[in-house]
Amino acid sequence: MKVVENDFVKFWIEDDILYSKFKKPINGTKETLKKIIDLRTEISEGKKQYWCYDFNGIKSHDKAARDYADKYGQDHLYACAVVLNTLIAKIILNTFILMKKPIVPLKGFTSKEEAIIWLRELRKKNEQSSAI
Repeated sequence: MKVVENDFVKFWIEDDILYSKFKKPINGTKETLKKIIDLRTEISEGKKQYWCYDFNGIKSHDKAARDYADKYGQDHLYACAVVLNTLIAKIILNTFILMKKPIVPLKGFTSKEEAIIWLRELRKKNEQSSAI
């Protein structure tokens, strides 16, 4: 299992799925988001990933961080399943996704298990379409 980490986040790849977990609560500034994206890029080694993103640990995102993530946050991704700690956060994220229409498939979940199932289904569907 490959692992990379910094002071506040850890990434690892297990069974062809990229996982992340915050080590401590952080405020999402442009600088912290850049470090997270750079670390994710490092573990991806230029290859696209299916990412199970445990969002618990982000206290807030400022506008500069959101703008940076919009521009660079979808690089090296096939899809991103975001694990959130409340149903309200999940509903808000999924509503935002409907309006924003991200470049890569993105969906919020309250369960890591459901997030993994969704990512595996997407991977299987993408592999079947590319085999045709």
